Amino acid sequence: MSAPRLLIFGGIALIAGGMLFGDIFAVFVLHQNGGRTGEALLAAAQAAAVQDPAGVRAAFTRIGGLLQDRGTKVDTHVHMTDAGYLALLLALVQPYVALPSQRKKRLAKLFLLGGVLLPVGIFLIHYVGLAHSPFSVIGWASVLADSAGALLIIALLGEAWGLWKYFRRSRAYALEPEVIADNSWSQHALLSGGTLLVLLGFLYGAWYAAFDLYPQEKQETAILTSLADQSASDNTPAMNQAVNDYGTLAGAKAVYIAAHSHAIEFGLLAMLLSFIQPYVYLSEVWKRCWILVLLAGAIILPVFVLLELKLGLVAGGIADAGGLMVIIALIGMLVGVLRYTGRLDAGVAE
Repeated sequence: MSAPRLLIFGGIALIAGGMLFGDIFAVFVLHQNGGRTGEALLAAAQAAAVQDPAGVRAAFTRIGGLLQDRGTKVDTHVHMTDAGYLALLLALVQPYVALPSQRKKRLAKLFLLGGVLLPVGIFLIHYVGLAHSPFSVIGWASVLADSAGALLIIALLGEAWGLWKYFRRSRAYALEPEVIADNSWSQHALLSGGTLLVLLGFLYGAWYAAFDLYPQEKQETAILTSLADQSASDNTPAMNQAVNDYGTLAGAKAVYIAAHSHAIEFGLLAMLLSFIQPYVYLSEVWKRCWILVLLAGAIILPVFVLLELKLGLVAGGIADAGGLMVIIALIGMLVGVLRYTGRLDAGVAE
């Protein structure tokens, strides 16, 4: 494999793996984690009502553990998919990296190794902790994640050096040919669909920031103030209601942010995939099939994430199905990259 093909294959695999992990997390961890966090918050309020400092500390320690559990899993999902996006971007700039082909392949492998190890290290942070670590505040999983981040930085610095040499007009090394736009329906559909998704995501984000963000922040402050007041008066029913209101508000904020971010991310993904279609060795019929599945899933997921507030778990299940459609489409394109005949690679030798 040439460096571009390595980066394309690894990038799509990282994105598909990150999305699959995100789907599993959403189904089996996210909602359960939120419920346990609400229970711990209520326990803290009840402990404060009976003037039990140890109980308050224990409850907030539990909340901290739950938030770390959720945060590391979200970061795992985000870092894996973002490394995939960056790999696709690097694949597109390979024709302008003036380095020997073997060195570019080593940089690509180094980047993909870091892209795999970084989310693995982040995922293990919650489970490994500080056990057997020689450092007082950093565990072995954090060391692994930081080392993987260093690998990514080294690979990016190497790519930047190659770009600098290219723009200094260093032609000492044979470069990969540029990926030529084939002006096919597949490329146009991905570019158009991706642009539309990014636009819709930005428009919804602007609407949310203008009309919902600040009222929700005020509501959050009011709920927490009420919870503290009801705890002082030992009003259990009111404390239960405040915790439920806080959970509902947190769920609404998460839904709005997720719909906004997923629409933009899927739009960027579609736009990136449009440029690497010459590396997807499939018939035009199969390309159209996977592109339609991807764009349909990219629309279904954010729309039904928004509808979760009204339809509940039914909308959540449909949103997860939309994410699965995107994953299946990515795997289909990954098969196309595997079947790639090497005709573009052969152009390098020529």
